[in-house]
Amino acid sequence: MKILVINAGSSSLKYQLIDMDTEGVIAKGICERIGIEDSLLTHKANGKTTEIKQDMPTHQEAIELVLQALINKEYGVLSSMDEIDAVGHRVLHSGEDFNGPALATDENIEKCLGNAELGPLHQIPNIAGVKACKEVMPNTPMVLVFDTTFHSTMPEKAYIFGLPYDAYKDYRIRRYGFHGTSHRFVSGEAIKYLGLEGKPSKIITCHLGNGSSMSAVKDGKCVDTSMSFTPLGGVPMGTRSGELDPAIIEFLAKKSGMTLAETINYLNKKSGVLGVSGVSSDFRSIRNAAVEGNKRAALALDIFAYSVKKYIGTYAAVLGGVDCLVFTAGLGENDGKMRKEIVDGLEFLGIEINEELNAMPNDGSIRDITGANGKVKVLVIPTNEELVIARDTLALAFNK
Repeated sequence: MKILVINAGSSSLKYQLIDMDTEGVIAKGICERIGIEDSLLTHKANGKTTEIKQDMPTHQEAIELVLQALINKEYGVLSSMDEIDAVGHRVLHSGEDFNGPALATDENIEKCLGNAELGPLHQIPNIAGVKACKEVMPNTPMVLVFDTTFHSTMPEKAYIFGLPYDAYKDYRIRRYGFHGTSHRFVSGEAIKYLGLEGKPSKIITCHLGNGSSMSAVKDGKCVDTSMSFTPLGGVPMGTRSGELDPAIIEFLAKKSGMTLAETINYLNKKSGVLGVSGVSSDFRSIRNAAVEGNKRAALALDIFAYSVKKYIGTYAAVLGGVDCLVFTAGLGENDGKMRKEIVDGLEFLGIEINEELNAMPNDGSIRDITGANGKVKVLVIPTNEELVIARDTLALAFNK
């Protein structure tokens, strides 16, 4: 059985075709510059990369081009579109309408559009991709998989802010959390690795990259997470500020002459480690600059590691202890120095790493980097959000 996974952005569309019998990727690619001149599809299959330059005015043309690539006699992998058994769509926001994946019915799509105000930059293009796909493949089962639903198990005390309760009741202002498919995947893999299926478990997951978030996972369910009403909350990231005193927004706007919208853009696009370092949002470039003596670059790395460390301590308290600490995503999987900087000083929690194992390169497998005296397992687990979407699609569309 073959599942096509779609992740539609405002001007891009990523895809993977997954064989669910082996859970292996048959083909993958990305459509770039949708609705812009010089649109490009980069398609990868059978060890080869094919670039297709063709106008894609809307997501529908992008979907059509992807399907043509998949059945192309030269570089395709399917004999016909009928071999695609179902499509799974990444959707940013479930609001409080869904606690898990949902079929892409007209009613559910309307609910998703009703949640667009909670994440307009992602939700609207996500749904545009769903609608375009339904136009092209009207008889193929489709499933919506949300970034937020893994966090729907948080208790009220974790997601209600210290605002008048009417702000939640009337305007839906609360903590939602994001990167849910990643946190769900790696926490589940950690539970299996540790042999804790069906047993009590306390796991802290660190999804660290240009966008970063952390979650406290108890017995397989999220009880707290660092991203907030939007992905701007939590630890400082590539270009996002992370949490700060909200009064800063008004003060900064007045001092700088920026509008409210410009100030929010400043916090989302010009802050984080980019803003502190003045070098880049790429941690590798910042690390190189720090090695060369750039003090602001070194400070940016220190701030990031310190913030993640604080969340680990916070979530250890929330969980009442820790069985396992998981690092994942681009930075978490590949930057041993950052992992070391984060865990240094956490020996009192039983968290130690083996520096030799920690320094080994990412080979795509689960790696146990726990130190000899460590009481808490420290694992590096490559995330696989597309596989989560494919599994959810298979389960919901075919009860498998």
